[in-house]
Amino acid sequence: MTSLERYLATLKGQPTDFLPRVPILMQFAAEHIGKTYADFAADHRVLVEANLRCRADFGFDQVSAISDPYRETQGFGAPIRYEKGHPPVCERILVPDISDLSALRPDPDPYACERMLDRLLAVRAYKQRVAGECSILGWVEGPGAEAADLHGVEDFLMDILMEPEACSRLMALCTKTAIRFAHAQIAEGADTIGVGDAICSQLPPDAYREHVLPLQRELFDAIHAKGAFVKLHICGNIMHLLPHIAGLPVDILDLDHANDPAEARRIVGPRMAIAGRVDPVADVLNGTPDTIRAAARVSYAALGNPHLVMAGCEIPPGTPPENLKALCERIPCGN
Repeated sequence: MTSLERYLATLKGQPTDFLPRVPILMQFAAEHIGKTYADFAADHRVLVEANLRCRADFGFDQVSAISDPYRETQGFGAPIRYEKGHPPVCERILVPDISDLSALRPDPDPYACERMLDRLLAVRAYKQRVAGECSILGWVEGPGAEAADLHGVEDFLMDILMEPEACSRLMALCTKTAIRFAHAQIAEGADTIGVGDAICSQLPPDAYREHVLPLQRELFDAIHAKGAFVKLHICGNIMHLLPHIAGLPVDILDLDHANDPAEARRIVGPRMAIAGRVDPVADVLNGTPDTIRAAARVSYAALGNPHLVMAGCEIPPGTPPENLKALCERIPCGN
């Protein structure tokens, strides 16, 4: 099977030769080709070359356009500063007062905003070089994550409880932009859109269900309407949210190491593919090839099919190359 055939079969619940490998690579990928994180985040050519070189060297089944959470944020008008060994930095909160959204650039056009366009160019380059060979993952920020980027994390967490209607207005704008950005990436060649909404792990279940989940559903339905798959990424412990996530139209759920794998599978059921659960630090960064192989097999045994091999989050910079190779070794699929 080709990488793309393996990936698509897994998402359709069909037999495969072995499990797809879909690690998230950012700073590690940049440094693997002798570049900085700033190079990777600022220039789609570096991002693409880094991912393709890593795919060739480590043997995985998907390339990704993810780099950092501030693509849409810059599109809304925020100044972004690049750091050599650190993710980009947002230099100014655009919405210090949740009731005043006037500082936001209205309806950002992905083709007219520098950083959003750069991601589109990355997806376009992937299509030119690996279309039909492997999956191409686009990326947008979820409603909660982007609202937190624009309003500030602490203020967002307070205001979603104290000013929920105002927060919902901001998240609705974020969702509209995410849909437009996702559709543009799909048009350029992405077969899957990852949705990063990490802030949701910090929300009480009721606040998530009432204020974020309906907007996530709107975003996911819009992605599906254009023929792409949806991958939901929420770092940290999300066991308290899983009963609500289980009802969403999610094709792939990234599961961090803080979650109970067997219980997670029981809650979301057999339809949803689950990626991950290998600990990015204890297993991948600080482990050995043998302990990583064992962790990946233990995770698969608990999660069952459909399953994709991934660390719970990004492969940390400084990970020994032999450790990533071990994570990407072939695990036969027990369909």
